[in-house]
Amino acid sequence: MARNKPTNFSPDGRRRFATTHWSMVLAAGRSSSPRHEPALSTLCQTYWFPLYAYLRRHGHDAHEAADYTQAFFAQMLDKDYLKKVKPEGGKFRSFLLTALKHFIANERARAAAKKRGGGRAILSLDFENAESQYALEPADDLTPEKLFEKSWALTVLERTMDRLGAELASKGKQKLFDHLRVYLAAEPSAIPYREVAAELGMTEGAARVAVHRLRKQCRQLLRDEIAQTVADEGQIDDEIRGLFAALSG
Repeated sequence: MARNKPTNFSPDGRRRFATTHWSMVLAAGRSSSPRHEPALSTLCQTYWFPLYAYLRRHGHDAHEAADYTQAFFAQMLDKDYLKKVKPEGGKFRSFLLTALKHFIANERARAAAKKRGGGRAILSLDFENAESQYALEPADDLTPEKLFEKSWALTVLERTMDRLGAELASKGKQKLFDHLRVYLAAEPSAIPYREVAAELGMTEGAARVAVHRLRKQCRQLLRDEIAQTVADEGQIDDEIRGLFAALSG
């Protein structure tokens, strides 16, 4: 009996994002995969600042936090940590934070951390702007772990917005995105549709439809971002709830 082939369509017949769960993590852990380098780069670019912020909040100074973060990723590449990650092991970011804690616990001197890398090219991480970004974090009582979660949430949202902006720009809708992006997180009742319509030269009804479509597309892209580092679809909603909880905490 033939198996049913997976579909890229939702129950209502509309095409949905063709996302393989855990796909980015799996590709990053397989050097033979054609997606290995871009997947690895994306993961590192997504998680380096949350890890850096965790270390800063844990009491390390800027220079030390940068050294440890860079050395951690270098060791992760050298020892192929990502080959050991399994979907059933839980959240990828939890694995990453636990691995960082073990790494720090095993470090005895910053000089030893700098020597790691084994001659392999280390991914470029933008530490030049790390402190200015870290300075934007509120000087409150967030624990290092909670700051890590918040930084991760902000990074995922930023990636989602970048993708949304790029998609609309490719369709000649940059102006629409620039005007409507501020309303993506607003309550529908709080959106001044009449003003939006006047600014964009459309009817109020058309403005409502445009906002609705943009919000829907944003939600789809957010799910797509989340799906790439979870094991199955059932975990996506939990991760999204965790994301917004991290932002509001």
